[in-house]
Amino acid sequence: MIEVIDLVKNFGTEKTFITKVLKGISLTIETGEFTTIVGPSGSGKSTFLNVLSTLIKPTSGKVLFDNVDITTFNEDQLGKFRNKTIGFIFQNHHLFSELTALENVMMPADIADNHDKHIDHGKYLLDRVGLSDRMNYKPAHLSGGQCQRVAIARALLLSPKCLFADEPTGNLDQATTHEIFNLLEELNNEQKTTIVMVTHDEKLASRVNNTITLIDGNVIN
Repeated sequence: MIEVIDLVKNFGTEKTFITKVLKGISLTIETGEFTTIVGPSGSGKSTFLNVLSTLIKPTSGKVLFDNVDITTFNEDQLGKFRNKTIGFIFQNHHLFSELTALENVMMPADIADNHDKHIDHGKYLLDRVGLSDRMNYKPAHLSGGQCQRVAIARALLLSPKCLFADEPTGNLDQATTHEIFNLLEELNNEQKTTIVMVTHDEKLASRVNNTITLIDGNVIN
């Protein structure tokens, strides 16, 4: 379970100009839930997701994973937490151009220095996302949708408890968007992985059981 308590995020300093992006958010996301975050441009959606996923630190407030306050972690603790507990899918897949699909998927295991332990799982995940025949292809020879599938497999390699996704279908055509979203739904249903996804697509948001609406840094219910 993820519990957010009075979360505030400001950018800037007193000497320049302080922008208040998140204004005291408190909410709970249950384990195994598929949650979408929606709202107009500039409402704080990506900032909120980045704080939840430890990519940026909040100005104040708490983020608890299973009752552990991760906002108190130092960089070493955060690195281990990210590697073992969460996966992240970006709008731009951020694959390494010089690596094959399988090599990209295996990056989290390489960072954790346990490549051999997870190689079979990496191949399974590429098969699961429909790319068993593209394992040795580099990103330049894959479509945008295929690259995003590689990114999903990479995010799932170490079996994270929670998967964060920031507009993962934002750069894809409509047909591929639905394919990727269907895949995320299947993974959520089959593996009970908690998924938190920012999206501007209200039709996609309406398909999940929990939606958080942000307007001007506040949650609107």
